Amino acid sequence: MVDDLRKGLEGVLVAESELSSIDGDEGRLIYRGYAIEDLARGANYEEVLYLLWHGHLPDEDELEAFTASLDDEQAVSEDVLATMERLADAEERPMAALRTAVSMFSATEPETDADPADLEATLRMGRRITAKIPTALAAFERYRIGEEPVDPHPDLGLAANFLYMLTGEEPDDVAAETFDQALILHADHGLNASTFTSMVIGSTMADIYSAVTGGIGALSGPLHGGANQDVMEVLFEIDESDLDHREWIEQAIEEGRRIPGFGHRVYNVKDPRARILQERSEELAENGDDRWYTYTTTIEQYLTEEKGLPEKGIAPNVDFYSGSVYYQLGIPIDMYTPIFAMSRAGGWIAHVLEYQDDNRLIRPRARYTGSENEELVPLEER
Repeated sequence: MVDDLRKGLEGVLVAESELSSIDGDEGRLIYRGYAIEDLARGANYEEVLYLLWHGHLPDEDELEAFTASLDDEQAVSEDVLATMERLADAEERPMAALRTAVSMFSATEPETDADPADLEATLRMGRRITAKIPTALAAFERYRIGEEPVDPHPDLGLAANFLYMLTGEEPDDVAAETFDQALILHADHGLNASTFTSMVIGSTMADIYSAVTGGIGALSGPLHGGANQDVMEVLFEIDESDLDHREWIEQAIEEGRRIPGFGHRVYNVKDPRARILQERSEELAENGDDRWYTYTTTIEQYLTEEKGLPEKGIAPNVDFYSGSVYYQLGIPIDMYTPIFAMSRAGGWIAHVLEYQDDNRLIRPRARYTGSENEELVPLEER
């Protein structure tokens, strides 16, 4: 029996994976050997999904067939739409609505009775989940603003289609490409809390709907998802303040406030995903409102040059710039974490498939610290 206690399983190896690798000291992230910068700038989200699920980047024919298979699965049932409407009317939280939607997807799953060990069937189910999540999320948001859902566009990819279903208007090339990059950047990131949760559920040979639903539940916690929303709320506070944005950040630090979007459990330097989103934020600012980009770069500059946080291993993470990017795309801030889930579902599915291919039930132990040899007193004498 191993006696070492590692709270949070920090530093504990529990599996081997070919999916993604993080070098926290160098600020490097790779998916199956490909640098995240190359994938974000040279591939689309569908190609990255194919890479994660099939082990190689698709050729043109493979991508065309794969994209068509996703397109065919985007529609959700009338029951799902009706439930999204009821949840919107009840002012349910978006992550809770998404959790419910994914659970409901299984009601129309044609392969419900598939053998849990049939990984090809699991992959097909995962593809259906991935295709339907944007449709359900967009419908939920449309109902919240008193509008009817917009059907998926047959000629748009997953990223552009989500923006189209959200707003009812086809996004321009910059918006579509930016959001596609954001989905790529969030698709996988090692054994984070939600991915590990999905793997634990998958290790029981539960169906992929259960695994993805569990991942959503884990991601909904504020210690995992939600930091980009927190960043945006800080930017709103700066925007509404009477202070200059430079003065605001100086005062906030003097008051001991923690700035969200800085620091990461793995990265000791600037998150490579933050660098890419910073570029997109700047590009969006050039074509519209530049306040949010100005605020974020000022904060980073101050915390870097005046406080030296990166030298202490505290640098901007992906959330620091994703919040302002999403806001510039017109996405409501409480939809940021569901969008994270929409992207990361691809990674959850990939990890479940990889782990189940050589499965062993995940069953850690806890050190018992309670009392022993208690005497049971009869109920009438207690």
